[in-house]
Amino acid sequence: MDSLQELIAQLGALEAEPAREEFLRQHAELHDRAVVLRIAEDAAKTAREDMDRASRLAGAASWLADFLNDDYCRARSARTTGHVLGLSGKYQEALECYQSSLVLFDHQGEEIESGVTLSSSLQPLILLGQYEEAFRRAQRAQQIFERHGDRLRLARLQSNLANILHRQDRFAEARDLYRQAQHALEEFGQHRDVAVALSNLAVCCISLNDFMSALDAYQQARAYCEQHNMPLLLAQADYNIAYLYYLRGEYPRAIELYQATRVFCEKAGDGYHRALCDLDQSEMYLDLRLSKEGAQLAQQAFASFEEMNMGYEAAKALAFLAIASSHQRKPFRALELFDKARQRFVAEQNSVWPALIDLHAALVYYHEGRAFEARRRCDAALEAFAGTPLSGKAALSEVLRAALHLQAQELEEAERWCRAALRRLEFAGTSAVRYQGSLVLGQVQEARDNLPASVEAYRQALTDLEALPVRLHAEELKIAFLPDKLAVYESLVAASMAVSGAEKGKEEAFAVIERAKARQLSDLVAFRAHSLPAPAGTRSGLVEQVKSLREELNWYYRQIDLQELRQEASSAGQIAELRQRTREHEAHLVKTMSDSQASDEEFLSLQNAGTISLDAIRSMLSADSVLLEYYVARGMIYACVVDRERVEVVPVTPEARARTLTRLLQDQFSKFRLGPEYAQSFVRPMREATEALLKELNAELIAPLRKHLQAPRWIIIPHGFLHYLPFHALFDGAKFLIEDFTISYAPSASVFYLSCTKRNSASGGTAILAPALAQRPRLADEVEAITSLIPGAKVFLGDDASEECLQRSAEASCRIHLQTEAVYRRDNPMFSSLRLGRSWLTLFDLYQLRLPVEMIILSGCGPGINSGGNGEELLGLIRGMLYAGAESVLATLWNSPNDSAAAFQTSFYPQLRDNPDRAQVFRRAMLNCRERHPHPYFWAPFILSGKPATT
Repeated sequence: MDSLQELIAQLGALEAEPAREEFLRQHAELHDRAVVLRIAEDAAKTAREDMDRASRLAGAASWLADFLNDDYCRARSARTTGHVLGLSGKYQEALECYQSSLVLFDHQGEEIESGVTLSSSLQPLILLGQYEEAFRRAQRAQQIFERHGDRLRLARLQSNLANILHRQDRFAEARDLYRQAQHALEEFGQHRDVAVALSNLAVCCISLNDFMSALDAYQQARAYCEQHNMPLLLAQADYNIAYLYYLRGEYPRAIELYQATRVFCEKAGDGYHRALCDLDQSEMYLDLRLSKEGAQLAQQAFASFEEMNMGYEAAKALAFLAIASSHQRKPFRALELFDKARQRFVAEQNSVWPALIDLHAALVYYHEGRAFEARRRCDAALEAFAGTPLSGKAALSEVLRAALHLQAQELEEAERWCRAALRRLEFAGTSAVRYQGSLVLGQVQEARDNLPASVEAYRQALTDLEALPVRLHAEELKIAFLPDKLAVYESLVAASMAVSGAEKGKEEAFAVIERAKARQLSDLVAFRAHSLPAPAGTRSGLVEQVKSLREELNWYYRQIDLQELRQEASSAGQIAELRQRTREHEAHLVKTMSDSQASDEEFLSLQNAGTISLDAIRSMLSADSVLLEYYVARGMIYACVVDRERVEVVPVTPEARARTLTRLLQDQFSKFRLGPEYAQSFVRPMREATEALLKELNAELIAPLRKHLQAPRWIIIPHGFLHYLPFHALFDGAKFLIEDFTISYAPSASVFYLSCTKRNSASGGTAILAPALAQRPRLADEVEAITSLIPGAKVFLGDDASEECLQRSAEASCRIHLQTEAVYRRDNPMFSSLRLGRSWLTLFDLYQLRLPVEMIILSGCGPGINSGGNGEELLGLIRGMLYAGAESVLATLWNSPNDSAAAFQTSFYPQLRDNPDRAQVFRRAMLNCRERHPHPYFWAPFILSGKPATT
């Protein structure tokens, strides 16, 4: 490094402005025009990697220019300062610096320098929406460079001009210019400019739905950035790659990239891309109904864009904050934020977003029962959407209008608006809107007591809903006035039961219930559905086609949303093309799903809410078995009884009644937390009170079905809060159910079938994993006791009982005993987690594992007595173990005391070695445990799910 470069390095390291000025005064060798230009050049080169250093050097160059009273240096330093400010997101200030530089260069007759300044000023103009001025400056710069034969600067200008075209959504023209600029810049060895052109080219390809070209451009850009040490450009490339994953619905990968990019942008001082990360990730979290996290990021994005004076982006962040507030049931806050966002969009001369906000606000008023305000805002939205390419939004406005009339019992008007929406959707729109229109039409017909017509409408709604990918991020679902898609299933079950009691009607009701449960579970895991591996033994290439089609459909749905939010007339043609491609992909997905082989059924059950036919389910029922499936719909609990010959569907009891009794039962069990002395003192009254509640629950849930339940073996399938109920402990006044029947459980009838089809190897012994040793010192004694029951068991304790150990053990064992602790989240059940080694395994991660064993025994990780959710965390845990490959799962509803758990295990494990009937072993172990510990709190927490026997 030469002495001058050393001085510049020292100068750039001085953080305080007075210290820099003193440094400049002391070093007379810096008082030279060539030095000023070198400092300015160094600042420009440094800006993309170290914004703070670049800002300090730009300030030093400006000070020296004034010190030397040199207008040429003033112009160069002003341009450099504009460059640094622009990269910092301070676009108006940057533009002022560029203008000062341009005036000085023009005055001196420095035409080439004027051209460079004009070209450099284009990006701030673009981001501030001053397109006419940007084109005017670009044209003047082009004339200058052509006069002087400056091909390098013409290539850079091409890249900047492409930026204008891209900002105006003229993507094909922008793409061609970027490619021309890229090739020209490569000739001159301008690696930084090449990387920027490639990155912009990739974004253009995204907008043109050319995923592979976008990916190729990003790979080239990353190679340039890595090879030539350009970390800030690398961060920006990562931002755009994250956005690409976001468009395809691959949220986990997108979130990982956004988080990494955000951290890097903060270090590099790139406030603009950091704020964009916040904005995009906020929208993703709102899609996932993570309202708190979405609101936090939207607030951060708003503050950043407000500081950068970026009106459109700030307004969008405010709109996301409003949506988050509406999700959090804060209507007044939501309406206040919607109005503020609307005012900002109007100021930005945006005509689409104000109408969209009117629709959002109308929904808030609708849910608050404020019909007049809801109609007014709904009509405003409809007026804006009518006659535009936004047919989906217009139809959704009409559906909301119908719902408002239905709310007011104005049934003729409600039907008229529904049919108007459905007519509009015959020509354009997505299934996301059609299913809502048919659902409201069904509700209107039901209100008219026209049950056959309501059933027909509900069937159509269900057909449209199930034509959608499980995780669809279309705008029409974000603003759906019925965000719970399961309402369609509930309505069809309730209406079909009222219409017909014939065998065919019962079979349809059972099929709909199964589809509802499949949809519920698919929605739970959909956050990572794209990355789920197919179960062991599945090799069909159709599996990969399904995954790819789902990603591409998410891409097209999202692109339609983005195009509809643009105001250019050219968007209409692009929207029509996107809709055509969407219809083609939807048809391809339906065909691929129907062509899937039987070996793909489990994978497809999660990918697209697939179910198993009734005949197939019956084929897995032994002659002495009956399947008892519960379903909660519209405040009523229904029960399906299925055996080899018949199906019965019976409404059994109001949901509120059973929920109250279940809560009272949990309260009784929770008294054991008061300590052994209390329990010992009140042992008899506590047991009597518990048995009384179990008797009432039996009267509500079993007695109405008792004549249909003659088989000795039951497979019980709960729903909602009933997942927390130990059905085997229900009491008829003389006996508990487990005394007379062999009982096992399943997440759904389809999952029962899939579990029974598994044929895992019976070779290998038992692996015992106990990761929570440090947190539960007594665990060592429990593990030792279990080990004594299982000859040859392999034991892994503490940190050794890791996720990797679990997978290795599954490959070499036929059973796994996992003694661990769990953290359950009611707000987001699939983010519940199990301790493994030094880390935690979320339920999402569980679905990625391969655990092809006969049985997994879970101990110490029950959801607990006072679980107040709807069973989704327990459902997700058991289904995840079964999806990972286990035939059966033995879990607990709550963690029983050590002595009763030991009593159960002491009976369970020795019998399991010799008896292939797992459900029978489960029953006998529970009865043996009851002999030693009569209170149900001690013997009833255990549940066996999945395959009940090996034959």
